[in-house]
Amino acid sequence: MQKYLVSVSYTGDGAKGLRKDGGTKRRLVASNAVESLGGKIESFYFCFGDHDAIVIADFPDAVSAAALSVAIAATGSVRLSTTQLLTAEDMDKACGKKTAYKAPGA
Repeated sequence: MQKYLVSVSYTGDGAKGLRKDGGTKRRLVASNAVESLGGKIESFYFCFGDHDAIVIADFPDAVSAAALSVAIAATGSVRLSTTQLLTAEDMDKACGKKTAYKAPGA
């Protein structure tokens, strides 16, 4: 399973729906949606700032994460971004890979 960070910002209509449904119902809906794609929510928080909610979820693959992202965005109730997360060990592996990249002008 791969971890993803989903950052959610409600539109005006989405905020009206949140006020009507409440936070625990939205968390349950999100959990059911993630689980329907073979994933699991690790954490779900509402927050202040640029985003209204932050979700960390495990998905079996990028296609499943993209499917949820498209389904949510298609409602028009939220704007979201989905970011694949890497562990420190993943980054160790990435740093150990040799590439053919050269800096501009090098």
